[in-house]
Amino acid sequence: MQKKLIALTVAALASGAALAQSNVQIYGVIDVGVSHRGDNANSDVGGKNSIDSGISSGNRLGFKGAEDLGNGLTALFVLENGFAADTGVLGQSGRLFGRQAYAGLTGNFGTVIAGRLYAPHYSLLSSIDPFKSGTVGQYRNVFAAGLTTLGENLFDPTRVDNAIAYVSPSFGGFNVTAAYSTNALATENLENRHDNTVIALLPRYTNGPIDVGVSYHRIKDDDDGAGILGTIKPKITNWAVGGTYDFKVVKLHAFYDKNKLSVSNPGWNDITLKSWLLGATVPFGKHAIQASFTQSKLDDQTDASAGKSKQYAVGYTYALSKRTNFYAAYSDISNDNEDGGKANKVRRVASTGDSSNGGDGYQNGLNIGLRHTF
Repeated sequence: MQKKLIALTVAALASGAALAQSNVQIYGVIDVGVSHRGDNANSDVGGKNSIDSGISSGNRLGFKGAEDLGNGLTALFVLENGFAADTGVLGQSGRLFGRQAYAGLTGNFGTVIAGRLYAPHYSLLSSIDPFKSGTVGQYRNVFAAGLTTLGENLFDPTRVDNAIAYVSPSFGGFNVTAAYSTNALATENLENRHDNTVIALLPRYTNGPIDVGVSYHRIKDDDDGAGILGTIKPKITNWAVGGTYDFKVVKLHAFYDKNKLSVSNPGWNDITLKSWLLGATVPFGKHAIQASFTQSKLDDQTDASAGKSKQYAVGYTYALSKRTNFYAAYSDISNDNEDGGKANKVRRVASTGDSSNGGDGYQNGLNIGLRHTF
């Protein structure tokens, strides 16, 4: 099963791989392993050992299918549930199909789907990350870390509810994904049009060894009441550019991501978050070695999470079969020291989380696990 089908990103629909089905298929991922985390930002907290699940890839059970309607038109759907294999509980805050749930049509015009979808921003960056947004090596560990007062998903959008997306046909490897939603993190206010809206755009070129894309993701909240962030009326604009180049003996990964939060309320400063990644994957037979360096810098004189975070990560995978692999990953994070000689610039709290588990303030982590797809 192709990785793009497992991820079920909006951008992956452009490949048309999911459209080859003529009936309903059941698929999934079961991922379990052990984790160790240490060097907590709080000096009073010791190390942590645990049995975890969904480390490399979030555990899931999914249903997908397509029906040929004739005249080149096909109906399709995906329902995907997330769960924890070590406890059996539902993921995504207890949603039945919290990973994705959508239906749509595809034809010569492209593909149109509607429902709960992955954001094109996440589709791009997670595919560029050597760790595919999994294990303690994932790029997301240092993205918007600690911005609890602002909501991390504003700067690192993963899924969007009440969304509709269009994926164009591929023209020599080039295609465009566009998405719109009226539910960024809350429902649209009845008295105010266009609050809590999301606009996303992802032009992407994939041909041979090259895969490169540019993502634009905007969240706007014009609500005068209890909007996304109360009454401050934020607008978050995200630009990301990145790609991979496969030399066969080594695959190179790189992206740059810039977020800006603008507010109309007096007393709030604009916030800028800049992040970038450089990485490599070295395959040899059934083995592969991964490595990455990720940095995130937040410029804000009013937020206690301002400063810089850096992550070094290395990983290893071994394919036991086409559907089962063993993996190991280690990462180490350095956060700015408290104050750092700058007013209101205090320690970042980026930590070593993985695909399904938060880092809880730990600044280094090790995963060893087994992943099976079906």
